[in-house]
Amino acid sequence: MIYMTNKIVAIQGDYLNTLNIHTDSTIFLANEAQNRGYRLFYYYPENLSNIKDKTYAEGYFIKINYKKKIFYTILKKKKLDLSLTKYLLIRQDPPFNLEYISTTLMLDRIKEKTKIINDPTSVRNISEKFYSLNFKKYMTDTIFTKNLIEIKNFFNKHKEIILKPIHSYGGNDIYHLKKFNILKIKKILKKHGFIMCQKFLKKIKFGDKRVFIINGNICGAISRVPKSGSILSNMSKGAKPMTTVLTSNEIKVSNIIAKQLKKDGIYFAGIDFIDGKLNGDINVTSPTGIKTYFDLSKINLAKYFWKAI
Repeated sequence: MIYMTNKIVAIQGDYLNTLNIHTDSTIFLANEAQNRGYRLFYYYPENLSNIKDKTYAEGYFIKINYKKKIFYTILKKKKLDLSLTKYLLIRQDPPFNLEYISTTLMLDRIKEKTKIINDPTSVRNISEKFYSLNFKKYMTDTIFTKNLIEIKNFFNKHKEIILKPIHSYGGNDIYHLKKFNILKIKKILKKHGFIMCQKFLKKIKFGDKRVFIINGNICGAISRVPKSGSILSNMSKGAKPMTTVLTSNEIKVSNIIAKQLKKDGIYFAGIDFIDGKLNGDINVTSPTGIKTYFDLSKINLAKYFWKAI
């Protein structure tokens, strides 16, 4: 059977049965593509192969239906030459490990034939946390290290700090340090290696702001308020999403970052502010939140996403 090359959107994502249909941005984007007449081909990263310099994936043509409890129907299993697709979305969550890097290298081979979002070379080159150093003057005090003495000096300076693994995601393995516990820190360093250390911002209890960047433009924002007793603003950790308004300074900084992201080959990204300061996590691997934004505002950024392409 011959597939029309201009009517297929491929999606490299996480296991379908693990996705939360009520909040998932990948399915929200895919559903809009389906509404525009595209066929959806969904596959998992481990099912990529490069054979005779062609990049294949074993996956499934699927159909999405938000009204059903099981929101997807598998129409056909297929080994597909991904260069035959019109668009390909890189949407699997980190950790950003060697497997993730390997998938970007494979997809690099077809990006002259298929529009890949975000660009695999850019995804590979941009560390979501290290990249924020380009905008350090807009951030709270931050260092990157695995040196115990440097961490102790940083703690003594601020008395309360946050430790984040460089390549994790979703609020996982974030440590709020109120006391300098050398054994605990050694354990963290042994597990994660280099970490990001930041001055703790107490106003996180009032929530952060997630700003959506598409094609170099600010497209909207939501606030995410941690649940009682938590410092984590991730919705996957129980934070409550709310509507919000960006300050003039947050708009200024977001525009600066958006312009640079577009220059560096990133089409879709999410940036975060806490108490007016850039949070240092610039999400380019699988930005999320646009389904929640739609539920709160009725503004469909998936429509803008595809229209802007």
